[in-house]
Amino acid sequence: MRLFKWRHYASLTELVEGCQRQERRAQNIFYDRYKNSLKGVCIRYAKTEAEADDILQEAFIKIFKSIQQVSQPEMVDKWVKSVVVRTAINYYHRITKKELLHSSIESSEATMDVSNSFRIIEQLDTALLLSVISSLPDGYRTIINMHLIDGYSHAEIAQILSVTEGTSKSQLNRGRTLLIKKLQDIGIESHEITGRRS
Repeated sequence: MRLFKWRHYASLTELVEGCQRQERRAQNIFYDRYKNSLKGVCIRYAKTEAEADDILQEAFIKIFKSIQQVSQPEMVDKWVKSVVVRTAINYYHRITKKELLHSSIESSEATMDVSNSFRIIEQLDTALLLSVISSLPDGYRTIINMHLIDGYSHAEIAQILSVTEGTSKSQLNRGRTLLIKKLQDIGIESHEITGRRS
């Protein structure tokens, strides 16, 4: 039987305020509300599910320590996602010891038209796309997740990762090229995605 129900907190604002008062009941409900969606974010940035679990646990510790900073509880969804993304990035800064953004592209070139790659990528099955993205080197996976999936601008990525906007853009282009190559390696060609055969 579920002990804590939403009726104890009539709105998201009340729930956040309960967490700000460090009420255990509010924290449990808050955790239950966000754990699945935030785990999905962690999985996109992590190499393994175990790493995703580590990132999620670390992120929730940060969320509950910093929730006092939330002055607009109705905006908490965006804030918690931001905390998780930054936690994932910091995790890889620590674990990979500066390997982020230093992976090289495999020598063979992608033959799919890279200029159409964003349109092509958008048409892919989400589960397949996320699976292929997860196989990319850390640096490319991070930039692609931040820009293509989470919607960060290159200026925001540059600030978060302490790189230049040019580095963010070039890493996105290289990561996108490698992503297209990996899609080709598993037999996905542009005509299969667009429905047009050459």
